[in-house]
Amino acid sequence: MSAVATRTILHVDMDAFFVSVELLRRPELRGQPVIVGGTGERGVVAAASYEARHYGIHSAMPSTRARRLCPHAVFLPGDHQHYGEVSARVMEIFVSFTPLVEPISLDEAFLDVTGARRLHGAGAQIATAIRTKVLEDEGLACSVGVAPNKCLAKLASEAAKPRASRGGPVPGLGVKVVAPGDELGFLHPLPVEALWGVGPKTLEKLRRRGISTVGDLAGMAEDDAATFLGNANGRHLHRLARAVDDRPVVPEQRPKPIGHEQTFARDHHELDSLQREVVRMADAVASRLRHHGLAGRTVTIKVRFHDFRTITRALTLPAAVDSGPAVARAAKQLLDLVDPSTGIRLLGVSVSNLVDDAARQLSLDESLQPGWDDASRAVDDIRGRFGDEAIVPAALRGPEGIRVKRRGDQQWGPG
Repeated sequence: MSAVATRTILHVDMDAFFVSVELLRRPELRGQPVIVGGTGERGVVAAASYEARHYGIHSAMPSTRARRLCPHAVFLPGDHQHYGEVSARVMEIFVSFTPLVEPISLDEAFLDVTGARRLHGAGAQIATAIRTKVLEDEGLACSVGVAPNKCLAKLASEAAKPRASRGGPVPGLGVKVVAPGDELGFLHPLPVEALWGVGPKTLEKLRRRGISTVGDLAGMAEDDAATFLGNANGRHLHRLARAVDDRPVVPEQRPKPIGHEQTFARDHHELDSLQREVVRMADAVASRLRHHGLAGRTVTIKVRFHDFRTITRALTLPAAVDSGPAVARAAKQLLDLVDPSTGIRLLGVSVSNLVDDAARQLSLDESLQPGWDDASRAVDDIRGRFGDEAIVPAALRGPEGIRVKRRGDQQWGPG
């Protein structure tokens, strides 16, 4: 048996994470249908309690539809910063069992515990210990899938989940183990859309071929799957359908782009107002870059028009930057190329092509006009001591007061 075949992979998925964190702060809401997400007309659901899920409410659903399904639901706007802090503590619990932890999002991660079995026991024992530790330390529940590879572990964690009911979550298995040798028996009866990579378009193609289960797909010839699904995607899905997945758990990922975006309560039609939003987002993006010790060369704006048509525009700079003015300057250049007259409902600013800040080289302009590095450090120091609103670009002050952009602010739509 190969080393890959004998791996023990865990997929840990927090149960209704955002809602569960909120209920720790609002215990009086327990037992009620609670929804975290955008509360306005353009908001979307980020998470729903199991009581709310009973009414058919799920993440990414428009908040207006969720209200129609459950008029008495309690809507909470969400607190991304707090969720990030809780997530960081949960991830530290995972790391206490194995250094091989690959976060997928704030509320889920893969763990390779193959090397931890001698110390902590078999996969099921480790999974149970993790669930106990998370509950004791954070008051939160999670579901864990245990399997020889990542695809099976994720599917197993889903099988371990609680079920929704009007009276709250109906407990599930908590831990689901797919033992070596049982992979196909677990996998093949599942609907084919359970596989990673089977989206709506792929599912439509599969159904037209009469393929409804993972077993149906596995029974095809690999060349046939490659022909009608595309070579790379078809072969990948066919391998997954046969429980072949040798992807490793990767604890250190390349830095992802850092950005902010916002859906506006009302469309913007003038560049002047959008330029102020760019300054606000650029200031927040640059602050996060410096917090992580990063700088980036590529600045991208994302624009969604009133009819949901979405475009992106990017500019790659000669040198990596991490100051608000530098990010805003590039983003404004890109925004100047956009006609907002028909109405813009969403705007985003992000920085990618990231490098460690210590490794970046000063551009000629920066070397001739020093000062932004020192100014940015001073801004960070003041905000660290007195809060985000203690010092801001002048453009962020208006009749309604100071409007800073925080991570996750309006992530799920305006209030």
